[in-house]
Amino acid sequence: MNREQKRMMQRQGQVGADGAASSRRATPQDVQRRRSQRARPAQFVREVREEMRQVAWPSRPELINYTTIVLFVLVFMTALIFGLGFGFSKFVTFLFTK
Repeated sequence: MNREQKRMMQRQGQVGADGAASSRRATPQDVQRRRSQRARPAQFVREVREEMRQVAWPSRPELINYTTIVLFVLVFMTALIFGLGFGFSKFVTFLFTK
């Protein structure tokens, strides 16, 4: 279980702060308290920027290489599926016309 799942389960009252299963139901006061603990939009944007800095972004040559591979596979698979569909349709019409 990752940190985000644990926080979500804590907000829902399924687990306690220590990670142990909780058997109590959430009261209206708990719900109101959780709503007041939500991140503000500015804090959310700061956290998103912080997370995006940790992403391992590809270099330009890697990006061009990956894009070329994806486009080639896309064209190949499209042609393959079209060819198989066209071939099977011709075969089926050949079977039923005789």
